Amino acid sequence: MRPAAIRNFLLLASSLLFAGLSAVPQSFSPSLRIGPGTACRLSRAESERRCRAPGQPPGGALCHGRGRCDCGVCICHVSEPGVFFGPLCECHEWVCETYDGSTCAGHGKCDCGKCKCDEGWFGDACQYPAHCDLTKKKSNQMCKNSQDVICSNAGTCHCGRCKCDNPDGNGLVYGKFCECDDRECIDDETEEICGGHGKCYCGNCYCEAGWHGDKCEFQCDITPWESKRRCTSPDGQICSNRGTCVCGECSCHDVDPTGDWGDIHGDTCECDERDCRAVYDRYSDDFCSGHGQCNCGRCDCKVGWYGKKCEHPRSCPLSVEESIRRCQGSSDLPCSGRGKCECGKCTCYPPGDPRVYGKTCECDGRRCEGLDGMVCGGHGTCSCGRCVCDRGWFGTLCQHPRKCNMTEEQSKSLCESADGILCSGKGSCHCGKCICSAEEWYISGELCDCDDRDCDKHDGLICTGNGICSCGNCECWRGWNGNACEIWLGTDYP
Repeated sequence: MRPAAIRNFLLLASSLLFAGLSAVPQSFSPSLRIGPGTACRLSRAESERRCRAPGQPPGGALCHGRGRCDCGVCICHVSEPGVFFGPLCECHEWVCETYDGSTCAGHGKCDCGKCKCDEGWFGDACQYPAHCDLTKKKSNQMCKNSQDVICSNAGTCHCGRCKCDNPDGNGLVYGKFCECDDRECIDDETEEICGGHGKCYCGNCYCEAGWHGDKCEFQCDITPWESKRRCTSPDGQICSNRGTCVCGECSCHDVDPTGDWGDIHGDTCECDERDCRAVYDRYSDDFCSGHGQCNCGRCDCKVGWYGKKCEHPRSCPLSVEESIRRCQGSSDLPCSGRGKCECGKCTCYPPGDPRVYGKTCECDGRRCEGLDGMVCGGHGTCSCGRCVCDRGWFGTLCQHPRKCNMTEEQSKSLCESADGILCSGKGSCHCGKCICSAEEWYISGELCDCDDRDCDKHDGLICTGNGICSCGNCECWRGWNGNACEIWLGTDYP
């Protein structure tokens, strides 16, 4: 290329570069300093003008009061990293409101920390439809919490979605069913959330290191490191992973709902007396099968008895293994997890209840009962925990009539979920009722919208075999309690 052509090319390139730089907004200029530590090429007035929001008069807040102005460029505060951002620190929070796990409920876009809703939707998280096609009955049903209370009595139901009561506009009442009330975290004296020494989540305070109490109102007199050291159990876990550490002392979890002395104890919660019970019973003295003494979760057997839980008499001609094998039958647990095994024979629990029977306690008539207490819905008989339905009825609890007196449209309308899908796509509709897939045993609920795998387990059994799983929560049979129905509260124990 000739020198004249090169000169013309450079002049053209420099003019384009100058035009491009002129088009860049001043507020987005990375820096007008020549190098680190050098003076700013802008006057103070021009620098501050670039750091003010458009329309603000001289003397107004720089960088929205959330940062400092450095040669026309806003440096947002970093005391809380990621809280403020944007060219003028105008945006608060990186994330937008969510509803049922989805940002902007899937009906809007997140812009500068606020949801911009699609047409036909409104709300902080775009969770409310402008027009509702649901009946009031179906809408209220979708707003009920696990206790069947609409919006936890802390809000109103709007087209199947809860609108929580927040008259002060502080957003302290929230949750899909308005189940969270962060007003419970406000300290009565300081009127601060968690006393200013913790974070509140769903009405519970999570305290900063060195603070404790329901509202983080108490300060520890030892360092967090010393507190952790005192709470560390021999296996290296904090409070044996069975308690919480408060100022160097372990507060052990207690499965007893009455708050009495718990089965888990010890300086670091290393002892668990539940390990000494053949069948867990909070109120009986039947530790170690009644034939020994429990010491920190281990059984010391009386003369004439042996086994991990002193369940095997020395006079028994069977070995421990053979005794357990006979008590297991086809189950994975001795006595199907519903009784006590001694010398190959099962004693079923609860005692005297004719519904639990069988050589290995394999029959449980309680499984034939619905939540209303009716056996097989009144349309069949129970045989070893299974319903034998009368003619004209079918279903696990004989709840479905074979003949239907409604049109197909009427039936489908009763089986549709909020998104218009029949039985949540996990079952078939019969006469207005969903029959959930038999291949997925854990799917249940009126609209097949529940997953029974979410229910608590004990000894490997859902609801410990002492209740039924109702939409992720254990509904315990009479005499049993606990999240997994593992606690016996009855009085007719042998």
